Amino acid sequence: MSQRSRIPTNRTVSRRTLLRGAAGLAGAGTAASLYPMPLLAQERRLAIGSYGGYFENSFMEHVYPAFTEATGIAVDSVTQPNSADWLVTLQQAQAAGSVPADLSLFARDTMIRASRIGGLLAPLDMSAIPAADNLDPYFVFSDGGDTLGVGAMSWFVSMVVNPDAVEVPQSWAEFWDTERFEASLGLSRLYNSMFLDIVAATFFDGAETMGSREGIVAVVEKAGEIKPNVALWYSAESQMEQAMKNLDVIGGQYYHDVAQLMAADGFPIRSIFPKEGNVQDYGSWCLSPLSEKGAEAAEFIDFSSQPETQALMSRMIGTAPLVPREATDLTQEEFDAVSGSPAIRPAYEAYLDEDTFIKETWDKMLAGA
Repeated sequence: MSQRSRIPTNRTVSRRTLLRGAAGLAGAGTAASLYPMPLLAQERRLAIGSYGGYFENSFMEHVYPAFTEATGIAVDSVTQPNSADWLVTLQQAQAAGSVPADLSLFARDTMIRASRIGGLLAPLDMSAIPAADNLDPYFVFSDGGDTLGVGAMSWFVSMVVNPDAVEVPQSWAEFWDTERFEASLGLSRLYNSMFLDIVAATFFDGAETMGSREGIVAVVEKAGEIKPNVALWYSAESQMEQAMKNLDVIGGQYYHDVAQLMAADGFPIRSIFPKEGNVQDYGSWCLSPLSEKGAEAAEFIDFSSQPETQALMSRMIGTAPLVPREATDLTQEEFDAVSGSPAIRPAYEAYLDEDTFIKETWDKMLAGA
């Protein structure tokens, strides 16, 4: 699946550049926390990996200091690239007997891949992570009876429209209406950008349909029917952002949180949760099998799973909480800025099992008349 980055604060620079800009430094090692630690904290340390740039800096400024204050455990922040590349780095490090990070942030598809390979993720002691009970069981990943990952935060790929140009749709299916949306939509051209999950949820049985090649073909063919209404098949998120600003498109798929920021800046864009929902992706904390910091890692995951911390991340980083709003002190306005319902869950296993087939089928559809 495509790897999500986080929100920029400078709208003139692409979000992915800001948040992943430091990813090239991943091989440079560990960056110390920005805050001086008390003597007690020096005795217990934890190396935590996360995507670089704004995302990592926000953790270093807001989350890690709060964790250290609560537990006395110092945090060394490690810049990691996207989940797939980081998994390769960890495999190589493990073969060499080193531990670049005790905890890493992995997307669900990467966790599934790692669990299938075996030996790359250490089981978590869930008795030491009681706050994980706050999360929907979907965000607690287990394999073979072992829990290998606990959800950290999430984000949504959303329906967006220009409310000044078109009546707000109630269903994704309305985007297939040529009378309303001919040559006016912006969609990602990447086969794993979750548009297929939207199609599957809208017209079929969701992820279940993506579980067979016949189902994949049917979903891609239905996606192809929207082509007359697409003005922009974008390969970079900044292209969609600019197209909405320039009024070149009046709707499409985009990140919910960034659309909210654009709207707050006065641009004519509205993020909508239609009746089928928007696609929810998420990242999880996973422990290196060579780490000797299992106890400290459990304390951090427990801290991260607490409603107060989930609310802190929503406010300061822009991530969607993995706990109900009612469990936090987020206002409805704060919650709506980063989250919503219902949620479409991607067909992660299908993208892993049939990656090449899905890509070839999608590319053939795009290239066709």
